[in-house]
Amino acid sequence: MRTASEQDLLTRIHIDGPLLGGVLVICAVGLVVLYSASSESLETVMRQALRMLLGLVAMCSIAQFTPARLARWAPLLYCIGLALLFAAFLVGTGRGAHRWLEFGAFRFQPSEIMKIAVPLTVAWFMSDKILPPKLSTVMIVLVVIGAPTALIAEQPDLGTAILVMTAGLLVLFFAGLSWRWIGVALAVAVVLAPIAWYSMHDYQRQRIETLLDPTKDPLGTGYHIIQATIAVGSGGVSGKGWLNGTQSHLEFLPERATDFIFAVYCEEFGLIGVLVLLAAYSLVLVRGFSIALNAQDNFGRLVAASLTFTFFVYIFVNMGMVTGQLPVVGVPLPLVSYGGTSVVTLLTGFGVLMSIQTHRRFIVKS
Repeated sequence: MRTASEQDLLTRIHIDGPLLGGVLVICAVGLVVLYSASSESLETVMRQALRMLLGLVAMCSIAQFTPARLARWAPLLYCIGLALLFAAFLVGTGRGAHRWLEFGAFRFQPSEIMKIAVPLTVAWFMSDKILPPKLSTVMIVLVVIGAPTALIAEQPDLGTAILVMTAGLLVLFFAGLSWRWIGVALAVAVVLAPIAWYSMHDYQRQRIETLLDPTKDPLGTGYHIIQATIAVGSGGVSGKGWLNGTQSHLEFLPERATDFIFAVYCEEFGLIGVLVLLAAYSLVLVRGFSIALNAQDNFGRLVAASLTFTFFVYIFVNMGMVTGQLPVVGVPLPLVSYGGTSVVTLLTGFGVLMSIQTHRRFIVKS
C-alpha cells in the first residue's frame, strides 16, 4: 500500500498513482497478447513498447501544465488539427483512403489529434458560459464538432469520426444539455436515418448488413465476425493458454494484432483473463470519473468526464464489434491493439486527467 509520503511525491511531480497503475497494467497486458497475435514477433512488440514509452512521456509532460494553460492552448490545437485534416484530404495516403500524413519516416493520423482537441476546445468554449447551455451556445458547439467529424468521415474513417463526434457531444451532455433537446436530436436522427443510409459508402452499408446476418457471406464480409466469435467462444473459462490460440496462429483470424486482438485474448486467456482486463479498465474508468467529480472548475469537470467516457466508448465499441454485437468500424481496443498514434493519443488524454487532478488547489479550514 502506498504511503502518504509516496503519494505526496507523486502529486508534486503531477502524477496520479491510481491512474498510472491502471494504465501500466493494461499496457503490460497489451504487450503480452500482442506477442502472440503478431506470431511471436519480438520486433513488433518492441515497436509497440517504444510507442507506449513515447505516450507515457507525453502523458507525464502534459500533466505538468495547469488546466488553465491547457484550456488556452485548446483553440490553437483545434486549428492545427483542422489544418492537418485538410492536408490529409489533399495529400494523405492510405489503403483506398486519405488518413495518413507522411514526413519522411514519420507517419501519423491527423484525426487522432481531434480526439483530444475537440473535447478540450468545446470545454474551453463552454467553461465561462451559463450552464445548462443556451441554444445559441449549442449551435456553435455543433459547428465546432461537425467540421472535423465531416472531414474525418470523408477520408473515409467512420469509426474515428464517430469517436470524435462522441467526445464533443459528451461535453455538451455533461454540461447539462436539456433532455428536451436530446429528445429533439434523437427524433431528427431517426428522420434522417434513411438519408444517412443511402449516403454511406457501399462497404459501410455492408458492415451493418453483415452484423444482422454474418452467415449471408461467410467467406466475404461476414468472415471477420464469424472467425472472431469462434475465437471468443473457444476460449471457455480459462482459455487455451498463451501462444496456444488456434484461430490466430493458424491465421483464420484477420487483423488479429489490431482491431480483433480482443478475440486473440479471449481465446488464449478465457473468461478469467477477460475479467482481469475488465478490472484494469474499470480501475482507470472509476479513477477518471472520480477526477471529474472532484475537479474545481467547469473546464476540468467537462474535459475529465468527456475523456473518461470516450475511453469507455472505445472499450465498448471494440468488444461489441469483436463479439458480433456492433458493426465492424475499425475501433482499436485501447492500449492493447497495435498502433502508434492511437496509443500516444490515449496516454496524452490521461495526462490531461492527471493535470486536472494534481493541480487542484486545496482549501485549508481554520
